Amino acid sequence: MVPRAPLVVPALSKHTATVIWAHGLGDSGAGWMPIVENWRLRRRFPECKFILPNAPEIPITVRTFDSLAQAHDQPGILRSRDYFNSLIDAEVNQGIASTRIVIGGFSQGGAIALFTGITCAHKLGGIVGLSSYLLLHDNIKEYATTEASNKEMPIHMGHGDSDPLVQYQWGLQTEEALKEMGWKVNFRTYKGLAHSADPKEIDDLEKYLEERLPSTG
Repeated sequence: MVPRAPLVVPALSKHTATVIWAHGLGDSGAGWMPIVENWRLRRRFPECKFILPNAPEIPITVRTFDSLAQAHDQPGILRSRDYFNSLIDAEVNQGIASTRIVIGGFSQGGAIALFTGITCAHKLGGIVGLSSYLLLHDNIKEYATTEASNKEMPIHMGHGDSDPLVQYQWGLQTEEALKEMGWKVNFRTYKGLAHSADPKEIDDLEKYLEERLPSTG
């Protein structure tokens, strides 16, 4: 299945950076447009282009982290990763340094972003996973080698401790698995938050993007 065309919000000034942000279960790229529009109104990230893909869903029908990997559609995950890599490649081909590209997402979008980021050949500016988990974690080392390009870059993760869908424990286990492989992970817990994003989480995301994609002007 060919994904629907992503929503694209161009940079306000000279385009020097790109954020590729993937939505969660039952959502679309338009679901995150209000946050981008808020940043635009406040003139945050004026040099940044935002790409909001419309991604196919990865169903979650299991209850444990170990059985999660067994339920994954490996060919579908790899196709999604290849699609996100094609978006990264397109930005690089347009002259954007890969270190000025951040890939992230929420829920299933965050899961794909994490998987794409830790297996990406390009050295990226940042990787974000909110309310997400590690895809194919039982054999992730086949895809994320010790020579991976992005191990020196901090991964930003956030998770509500009352999430009934993507369980909070899955987020903690993802953090642990990534750290065991040598990745740097900044994991933030949001007390009482279910499967959604709240203002504090978005504020923390904004701070991470400011750190990873500072203005060049």
